[in-house]
Formats: sequence, structure tokens, C-alpha cells
Amino acid sequence: MPDTDTHSPVDLETLHGMRQRGEKITCLTCYDASFTQLLESAGVDMFIVGDSLGMVLLGHASTVPVTMDDMVYHAASVARVGRYAYRVVDLPYGSYASPEQALSNARRLMDAGGADMVKLEGGTAMAATVRHLVEQGIPVCGHIGLLPQSVEQPGGYKVQGRDAAGAAAILADASALQAAGAGLLVMECIPAALATRVTASVAIPTIGIGAGPDCDGQVLVLHDMLGITPGRRPRFVKDFLQDGGSIAGAVRAYVSAVKDGSYPAPEHCY
Repeated sequence: MPDTDTHSPVDLETLHGMRQRGEKITCLTCYDASFTQLLESAGVDMFIVGDSLGMVLLGHASTVPVTMDDMVYHAASVARVGRYAYRVVDLPYGSYASPEQALSNARRLMDAGGADMVKLEGGTAMAATVRHLVEQGIPVCGHIGLLPQSVEQPGGYKVQGRDAAGAAAILADASALQAAGAGLLVMECIPAALATRVTASVAIPTIGIGAGPDCDGQVLVLHDMLGITPGRRPRFVKDFLQDGGSIAGAVRAYVSAVKDGSYPAPEHCY
């Protein structure tokens, strides 16, 4: 467990170094000051202030209604007390329809929200936007595979890349985002074997959610990891609170399981 008063803050160089050393990156979503402090004390390397807050905090049926005001509010809540973990903040639906709009909103997340990096969904089609942001000094995390902001389109909440054409498209997406300058890559709900291929094909850290054990790191929605999200849980979710005994214990158990490779186990993979 790190001493967050003396431990050097995690930055993008730290995360790239962890990939090179084969040390797993631990990541959870985080939306407020109290959990920021608890998660940092448990040794979480990286936060995603995700638009998943629309579902777990705000009561929406999807991430689509989440606004820039919502994201700035919660990102700033995390940044005010964050001392250690690297903070990635989602650009919400409709906030990056053009490279110019993406830049304006990304700057707002950085300046008012305290983001270290912004995240956007999409692969090859978003390469020009990613390049524009990076050229203007905005670090970018890509997100490929299942795209929650697009679940109302054909495909919905389904595992992506199961057939040869789908797998080729995801590999092409990863390559395009890296070439455009993305510094991290989130992969959601893709077969573990495909995630292994993607991770081997790029030089940037990959963070998996439902993407098997061979990604450079893992992320879960905090409320899912604590077993407090109502309804049916996705296959890749594990309730760490059930065995952790307390919220702090659950987070420590998650960190330990990601670091030692015991999570995700085969039953959590596609």
C-alpha cells in the first residue's frame, strides 16, 4: 500500500514503465472526494472519472444523457483531494463531434476538472480528433470494443470482435489510435484472445474491462466491484466486497487480485 503523502504521483510515464516491467495497472472508476482518498490509500494506480456516473449516480438508463457540466463537477471533486492516482476523465456523448469541439471540451476537463488525460470512444473514425487533441497538448485515452455511448446503435451491449472481420476492425482501431498519439487504450467486452493480440500489437498500455487477463491493466466500475449495482451483472464483474469484509478491504482485495493476476479469472472472460 503506498504512502500517498510521500509516494510520487502516477503519471503517464509511470504507466508506460509499468507496462514495460510487466507490472499490472490497477484502475477503478471514481466520482467523489471520499472515494478518491479511500482508493488512493488502497494503492489504486489510476482513476477513470467515467460517464458511467450517469447510471450509478444520476439514475439514467445509459451514459448518453451525461453532460459536460456533470463531468466537470465530478472530475473536480476527485482532483481536489487526489494526490497519487492518474486521473482520466471521459468526454461525454455529443461533446466531441468535431475536433474543434473536442478540443474546447477537453480543455475544460483539464482546466476546470483537473484531468490528467481525457478519454473518448471510437477507433479509426476518431483518429483525426485524437491527433488534433494531442497536437494541442491534450493527452488522450482511446476506448474501443463495446462503446457505451453507442449502445442504442445496432450491436448494443454485446461482446465485440467475435468474428474475423470484427477482430480485424478492432486491431485496426488500436493501430489508428496509437498512430494518432493516444497514450492509453481501454478495451471493453472483447474476447480475451483478441485483447492479447491487441496488447501485443501496440506499444501503449492497454486497460481491460471484460477483455481478459493479458491487458496491461484492469478497470471496473466502482459500484460493480462493490456489488451494489442493481440488476444483472456482466460476466466480467466480480463482487470484491463479498469477501473483502469492508469497502476498504474490497478495494485492497481488488488491487491485490489485479496485481497478482488472479483477476480476471477464466469465468470473467469471453
